[in-house]
Amino acid sequence: MLHINPKEHPQPEVHRLLLGGVAPRPIALVSTLSEDGHANLSPFSFFNAFGSNPPVIAFSSSRRGRDASLKDTYNNLIKTKECVVQAVTYSMVEQISLASTEYPPGVNEFEKSGLTPVDSVMVKPRRVKESPFQMECILRDMMSYGEGGGSANIAICEVLLFHVAEDLFRDGLIQPDIIDLVSRMSGDYYCRASGQSVFVVQKPTLKRGIGYDNLPLHMRESVIFSANNLGRFANIEKLTLDEAVDQLMYDIKSLNLTSFESDEQAFLRYHRAGDYQKMLKAALVLEEEGHAKIKLFLEITAKTALEKNDNLFAWKTALYSGR
Repeated sequence: MLHINPKEHPQPEVHRLLLGGVAPRPIALVSTLSEDGHANLSPFSFFNAFGSNPPVIAFSSSRRGRDASLKDTYNNLIKTKECVVQAVTYSMVEQISLASTEYPPGVNEFEKSGLTPVDSVMVKPRRVKESPFQMECILRDMMSYGEGGGSANIAICEVLLFHVAEDLFRDGLIQPDIIDLVSRMSGDYYCRASGQSVFVVQKPTLKRGIGYDNLPLHMRESVIFSANNLGRFANIEKLTLDEAVDQLMYDIKSLNLTSFESDEQAFLRYHRAGDYQKMLKAALVLEEEGHAKIKLFLEITAKTALEKNDNLFAWKTALYSGR
């Protein structure tokens, strides 16, 4: 590990370090108005949500690194106390990049970026039509830390009104593949939060999981199960009874599966296909034949089932592998 004291390195180097390690970062596309009514639109990737009652978000309009000057967004917020914060999606990311250009004060970034302004309801700054998720906000506080280049100016804002496209929702949740958000990484890198980049991690249950320390020793010492696998196993509420494990093995042995084979090569084909039921049945047949790799086959089967989100099947198979 490198040990880096930020006080011993120049600001641009510390800045690059943060951008690479604190990522991906959501992007706030912030629209404000100056006191004399000039529109400003600028993206900020030091941004997140921090509470829901009331809904509070925050972003940092940091001082410019090269000369420590204050940005238009900061100056406008200090004077008018209002803004609109929009989510940034993949379909608009190039326009957002263009809006990040440091135009002189008074230049309208809506016009420069080609984004469409629409009237807000509760605040004066206008919204960005192209964004499917918009928040009308008031400034609750501005927390400033330092006066040098790159110093943080954290705008803490309360959301007064949300505007959200209806087609983003499925079962009351905004779906990642539909909203298609983008986030910032280091340098010129971005991340698209949809498709294969999105995965599911089940939240801990209301009843506490048994914990990593209560997993059977053979599972913790496995060369097949990853730390993530063991973390999911440890989220189960209680150890499964032997009878339940035996019942699964009986049920699998009784399955009449089409085009089923039971040699080692067949097991590997089922593994490539992700068919963990056939994998388990093949492993059980090989076990009866005294195959030397049976524990390995059972653990691979449990891992495959876990990756297919059949946690109970995986758990019972993993327990059986230790017998």
